[in-house]
Amino acid sequence: LMLPPPPLQTPWKLSDLSRTSRLPDFHSNINTMAQAFWDAAAPLISVTENHPFLVSMVDGTLDLENFRYYVVQDALYLTDFADCLNRLGDKMAGVDEEVSKRLHRFAVGAEEDEKELHKSFFKKWNIDATNAEPMPNTLLYTSYMLRIVSTRPVAEGLAVLLPCCWVYMHAGKCMLELRDKLGDSVKRPAQFDAWIDMYGGEEFEREVKEYIAIVDDLVKGADEETLKKMEEHFIMSCKLEHMFWDQANCLLRWPNFSELR
Repeated sequence: LMLPPPPLQTPWKLSDLSRTSRLPDFHSNINTMAQAFWDAAAPLISVTENHPFLVSMVDGTLDLENFRYYVVQDALYLTDFADCLNRLGDKMAGVDEEVSKRLHRFAVGAEEDEKELHKSFFKKWNIDATNAEPMPNTLLYTSYMLRIVSTRPVAEGLAVLLPCCWVYMHAGKCMLELRDKLGDSVKRPAQFDAWIDMYGGEEFEREVKEYIAIVDDLVKGADEETLKKMEEHFIMSCKLEHMFWDQANCLLRWPNFSELR
């Protein structure tokens, strides 16, 4: 496998604008369990804030080929992410019907609303991603999610999915700030702005808050071992989020095994 290139040197840092990984006024009570997971992963998230792929999207230096690669892989990821949400929704049926319905609704949002943005890009670029192949880090991430959601308790499944939406929202907010700071000094493709607008927007933030509230409600009274496992899954998914952008940054491919004989 190709190793990711060393970090690009850039004058811009998203963390210059968001010095803390805690989002101000995000919770009425900042001592929630979900916030504890976030704080445990804060050193990793602070690195992800400055990922070259994200920064170069904002300053307009990201190559469109890398963004196309990312969008195709993200569409594949979202299919499995929605499947995981549906599985959790099914598990909650008969336990908490309201939570079950909300999880199924989140699945629709991932499969239809978020992917609608991706489909608009495919149409613009005249790309048919029907038979697209998941690249190594995509498969690694989705396989991990599906295993936890399928074989572990619901609380652990909710935790393994949480970084996907929360880290994206946080990155989107940081990118919005940098975009505002740069103003008209740089030009970027419209697709970059559409992505930033979606994940840094208020509608996506509302959905993330709702998901976090579900996590916090479900962990009330959870034992120490469950909380430990949830934190482990949260941190692992944060690592896999970073690696997902890594592979887009270096256009990671499967080895050509026929050439390795």
